[in-house]
Amino acid sequence: MNTFLSRVNTIFAFTLSVLAALTFGCFLTTVFNDNIAPVQIGTTKAAVKNVANFAASTREKNDLGQIAFDLHVDLAPLFNWNTKQLFLYMTAEYETANNKLNQVVLWDKIIKRGENSKLDFKSMNTKYYFFDDGNGLRGNKNVTLSLAWNVIPNAGTLPRVKGDGRYILKFPNEYRQ
Repeated sequence: MNTFLSRVNTIFAFTLSVLAALTFGCFLTTVFNDNIAPVQIGTTKAAVKNVANFAASTREKNDLGQIAFDLHVDLAPLFNWNTKQLFLYMTAEYETANNKLNQVVLWDKIIKRGENSKLDFKSMNTKYYFFDDGNGLRGNKNVTLSLAWNVIPNAGTLPRVKGDGRYILKFPNEYRQ
């Protein structure tokens, strides 16, 4: 009556349905986790240079912020059986006369399951350049550093979470040579 291929198709479809239901059940067990951890951020060096922008054809001088930061955070509680890895990134948010909101990613890191998830950095340099698109860094007293992360699950949504802790950085009024 039923051919061999028809029976294989039925078994395959049933197996996929069961796996989909199990995956959804796994997603439900961790969807309501808040994934928040306390973060301590500080800076040991903050300087501003006025350098030529070689990415643009006008060669105008723009501000380049140089920061060395301290970072203390324990992310071990965020790892559960459904967490594959964490993608961390530190951002600087500030306001200038040209732009109401500026956001710059200064540093990032991927922490996989099983790796050391307790970060204790002292005088760490930024991974990416901190360029402003004008001269808005010199004398800026309200540059907010914050750490955020994406929780990469085995199954489920990809939440973006900001850490519980920020640091307000004040750049000097003078350019460094």
